[in-house]
Amino acid sequence: MSTNPKWSIDALRSHEDRERWRKLVDAQSGVVSTTQLADLGVSRNALRAQLAAQRWRRVLPAVYAVFTGPLPRSSLISAALLYGGPWAVLSHRTAAEEWGMLPAEADAPVHITVPYGNSAVSQTPFVHVHRSRAFKHIVAPSDPPRTNREDTVIDVAASEPSAEAARNTFIQLVGSNRIPIALVHDQLERRPPFRRAKVLKNALEMMLGGAVSALEAEYLVQVERAHRLPAGLRQVPFDVDGIVLWEDVAYDSAGAQVTVRLDGREFHATDRVAFRDRRRDNAAELAGRARLVYGWHEVHNTPCAVAAEVAEVLVREGWRGSAGPCPHCR
Repeated sequence: MSTNPKWSIDALRSHEDRERWRKLVDAQSGVVSTTQLADLGVSRNALRAQLAAQRWRRVLPAVYAVFTGPLPRSSLISAALLYGGPWAVLSHRTAAEEWGMLPAEADAPVHITVPYGNSAVSQTPFVHVHRSRAFKHIVAPSDPPRTNREDTVIDVAASEPSAEAARNTFIQLVGSNRIPIALVHDQLERRPPFRRAKVLKNALEMMLGGAVSALEAEYLVQVERAHRLPAGLRQVPFDVDGIVLWEDVAYDSAGAQVTVRLDGREFHATDRVAFRDRRRDNAAELAGRARLVYGWHEVHNTPCAVAAEVAEVLVREGWRGSAGPCPHCR
């Protein structure tokens, strides 16, 4: 005779409790807390019996999966929120995944943020717990609950291992997700992060100046500023076949009709984009404009060589200044 009889939903007290159980398990991807079990009338003895028989399993302190087999990402997210308590919200990279800003990583820890005073602590390798004193200002009304988009970007960028990575991540996430710069600015002023606050404020200034991608920021810092090239104009409109297209950098204000185009695409362009770029090149040629095109590989890995090329063309086209070496130039 089994000492761990199999628990059944029929053991619940009423039809209403059984319906609550079904909805709860479905909404939480098969995980429940001890508080929820007690509220439904599931005794501690029943819980121990299911754990002993390996029909249920402990996921986190006071949180259990009521199924066997692999634990899906959605179940771990629900478990982390239950563990954090009623005020816990997804944050940092996990919130970015839920907002669609970053791809999901099945084996990555779930990041949650709780108010100060909450007793939850990180549970390696499953849950990373953060705390906030500005909790009511950072939460978005969403399911599952998470930090708002602007705070999510700030948190992800501030967590990067280097200042350069923080800057690039910040600009890329703000730009690619069309988050209003004014909202990000207000949050940075209201709730500056403990790490990288100055870096992120500088990145925001770059965006206000027209650098709307990580590649454009990299060019601005590592090529233009580092080698004392003239300050180009960003996001300059040009008419191409009656359509306004925007060039990344133009040096007309330095006395040279030179355009630098920064191509951040990792893969081949679609036919439509390729056609647009060919027409833009031809329009520049017809207008007598010199143009240079660079991608991430050149700007990031060989900025000194890029700066030398840009300086050469600028001088040829009328710039009367001179570039200067950066600490890495040979």
